[in-house]
Amino acid sequence: MFNKLLYLKDVTFTATSRYPFIHHHSPLLFPLRFYTTTTSNSHSFAVSYLIHNFGFSPESASRTCDSYRICFRTPEKPDSAIRFLRDHGFSNSQINSMVRRVPWLLSCDPCKRVLPKFQFLLSKGVSSSTIVDIVSKSPAILSRSLENTIVPSYDLVFRFLKSDDHTISCLFGNCIYYGRRDYIERNIRVLLDNGVGETNIARLLRNRCRAVFTSDILKVVEEVKDLGFDPSKSAFVTALLALKSMSQTSWKEKVGVYKKWGWSDEACLEAFRRHPHCMLASIDKINTVMNFWVNQLGWDSLDLVRSPKILGLSMEKTIIPRALVVQYLVAKGLRKKSACFHIPFAVSKKAFMEKYVICYKEDAHQLLKLYQEKNSVQGKNEDCAASGSYQVVNS
Repeated sequence: MFNKLLYLKDVTFTATSRYPFIHHHSPLLFPLRFYTTTTSNSHSFAVSYLIHNFGFSPESASRTCDSYRICFRTPEKPDSAIRFLRDHGFSNSQINSMVRRVPWLLSCDPCKRVLPKFQFLLSKGVSSSTIVDIVSKSPAILSRSLENTIVPSYDLVFRFLKSDDHTISCLFGNCIYYGRRDYIERNIRVLLDNGVGETNIARLLRNRCRAVFTSDILKVVEEVKDLGFDPSKSAFVTALLALKSMSQTSWKEKVGVYKKWGWSDEACLEAFRRHPHCMLASIDKINTVMNFWVNQLGWDSLDLVRSPKILGLSMEKTIIPRALVVQYLVAKGLRKKSACFHIPFAVSKKAFMEKYVICYKEDAHQLLKLYQEKNSVQGKNEDCAASGSYQVVNS
C-alpha cells in the first residue's frame, strides 16, 4: 500500500472514491453505536463519537473537542480518517492510542495533512512498517508543518550526519526536535561559534541528547571550557553530555560514591577532566569496578583517578583478565610491585599482549592461557566481581 503513495498525485479522485486506497467494502474499524440523527450539533456529535468509539468519558470528550476544535456533524470525516490509517498499516490499538494523543486526526483531511509526511519519509528510504512504528509511538510528529519544521529540521541535521538513516534515527529518536527547531539552530550556532567542529556536533546528534538540543546550552558550553576542555576535542562533547544530561542530584550521588572509595572532590574533578565518561558510568558499575580493584586486588583506588578510563571497560573482557596477568607477573617477580597498576589497562589489546604477555617467552604460554580463559567466560554478570566469585592471585 505504501508503494502506491508516491503516485497519489497522479490519481484522479471521483465523487464515490475520495481515497483510492480505501476498501469501501471493508467493515468499519470501530463499530458505531449511534446515528447522525441523534444530534444536529457538530460539537455534540463529535463528543458522542469520542465517547462511543474511543471510550472517552463525557468530560474528557468535551474537553478534547474544545481544546482541539473538533467538529463534525456526520461520521463521514472521522470514519474516512480511521480507514486511511488502517489502510496504511495501523492497528486498532495504535489508532486508538493516536486518537487519544492527537485527536485532531479525526477531523482532518489525511490526504492533505498526513499523506505528504508519509511521502517525505518514504522518499528518504523509510519503510512503511517503520513509518507506522514511529508515527504510532510519536503521533505528535504529524502535527508539525512539513515545509516549515520537518523538512528544515531534516536538512539541518543531515548537514552534519550526511546519512538519511542516521538523520531519521536522530530525529525520530528525539521527536521533540520537530517542535523546537529554533533551539536546534541556535545551539548548533553556539557550538560552532565556540569552536566545536562539525564532527563533534555530529557526535552529539548521534547521541540523540535531547537535553543538548532542546534548551539553552551556552552556559554549559562555557562551564565545560572553564574546566579546561578543548572544544575541538571529542572529550569536550563527552563532558558537555555529562554535565547536561545529569541532574545535580545524580552528579552529587556519583561524587559521593567515588568519595566512599577514597576519592576527594578534587580527585573527582581531575578524573572528570582526564576522562569525562567516568561520570556517565552507572553507580552499580562504579561500585563493581572499585570493589574489584580495591577489595579483590588490593590496589589503591587513586590509581583510577590517573586512569578513569578503566571505569568504562568491561569487567569480563578486559579488567579481570588483565588483572590476572598483572598479578601473575608481580607474583613471579616479573613486574615491580611499585609499578603503576593502571597502565596495563590503559593500552590497546595489541599493546597489552605485546608488552605483558608475548615478551615473557618462558611464561607466555601460561600468561596467554590465563588471559584467554578469563577472556572467554560467557554468561556471568559483572556483579560477580563484586561478590568475589572470581579467583584472583593474591599479591
